[in-house]
Amino acid sequence: MNNSNRHEMPTQDPLVRNRNFKEVALGYDEQTAIEEAKRCLNCKTKPCTNGCPVNILIPEFIGYVAEGEFEKAYEVISRSSSLPAVCGRVCPQEKQCEAKCVRGIKGEAVAIGRLERFVADYHNENAKDAVPQIKKNGKKVAVIGSGPSSLTCAGDLAKMGYDVSVLEALHIAGGVLVYGIPEFRLPKAIVAKEIEGLKALGVDVKTNVVVGRSISIDDIFNDYDAVFIGSGAGLPRFMGIEGENLKGVYSANEYLTRINLMKAYQEDSRTPVKKAKNVAVVGGGNVAMDAARSAMRMGAEHVYIIYRRSFDEIPARAEEVEHAKEEMIEFKTLTNPVAIVGDENHNVSGIKCVKMELGEPDESGRRRPVTIKDSEHIIDVDSVIIAIGTSPNPLIKATTAGLDVNDRGGIVADEDGRTSKPGVFAGGDAVTGAATVIKAMGAGKKSAKAIDEYLKSLDK
Repeated sequence: MNNSNRHEMPTQDPLVRNRNFKEVALGYDEQTAIEEAKRCLNCKTKPCTNGCPVNILIPEFIGYVAEGEFEKAYEVISRSSSLPAVCGRVCPQEKQCEAKCVRGIKGEAVAIGRLERFVADYHNENAKDAVPQIKKNGKKVAVIGSGPSSLTCAGDLAKMGYDVSVLEALHIAGGVLVYGIPEFRLPKAIVAKEIEGLKALGVDVKTNVVVGRSISIDDIFNDYDAVFIGSGAGLPRFMGIEGENLKGVYSANEYLTRINLMKAYQEDSRTPVKKAKNVAVVGGGNVAMDAARSAMRMGAEHVYIIYRRSFDEIPARAEEVEHAKEEMIEFKTLTNPVAIVGDENHNVSGIKCVKMELGEPDESGRRRPVTIKDSEHIIDVDSVIIAIGTSPNPLIKATTAGLDVNDRGGIVADEDGRTSKPGVFAGGDAVTGAATVIKAMGAGKKSAKAIDEYLKSLDK
């Protein structure tokens, strides 16, 4: 093999996998992982580590993989990451650690994400985790939500000796990892295994606790010394166009939750999802790809991604876009919906769109899409999924006095998670709006350190 090229990831055949919810990528075997790890140059400056939001010592763990010391590699990763099997699957490594890889200058970057996944899976399949002996410090912290920022914060605090309770509104822990990301990208058994690892550290996970309804932030302080809010961005956005209230229109958030959390794809599921023949998904991010690929697996004959900018500007991960194309998802770029059309029974019958062209750059630096005159047309569909983004959950901010929020609905917090309310910290999508899993984890890590410093300062 040419050493400038990475080892390919084996996958299910596209025309088989687009009708099942089994994991698409099959993972490296031991020998392939070792050979890929040997491509690492072990750079002294470690630029890849600097590109990782949780600062995993990447050359060190890859060095152990190259030697076949997979458990030692896992030990290195787990010093920095509470969710390695998750990150190896869903992190946008091509924009982070792999983007900094020196190998990528004259070829392909080392497949850091694939190696992380391999190491985590090897550990989960072969190792028996010893119950850690942690000296408790007598302090208690409540963590609201159980997504990536919360789980990371909880794990780090537990390792420091805090009694940590995770308060989750849904009946299953995992947050966006279980309700947002499909099984074919992130098997739920993987998430459950990672959460069991946190429980082994002593983290108490309480489900069906809706903070802001069943208990308030102020009530929590009766039993806990500090609070971390990692409640995510679960409020869907819509376009505000005619027809969004028709039967057969979903937010991507609802659609994916019904499929991922409630298993709507199973024959005996009690959660209905319309079995549509032709589906339009509006948006170009990872969530749009997830919704479109899920719709195909639910039996659709045609699934269209409708995106108002050009194909080159689609913000989803390159791998997810490539997988969607392989699975026969049809991309209609430079196209923008202006209305959803219904029949006499208020069911979706089509989506009215206009063609776009790229004009001058906007404030983000991207060329602004401009409508082409007289370009209206209707695409025949019987279901529409809106995947244009989400906003932070409004419940906690609406029921918590003294907690500042910004004009986008996010909780105002500094880079270490400190909010305007003493003893309350926040991170992840609840602060930034929808972002990546690894960035949320980085925020949870910073907040755990800040909470530790805050509580120790109270004892002085």
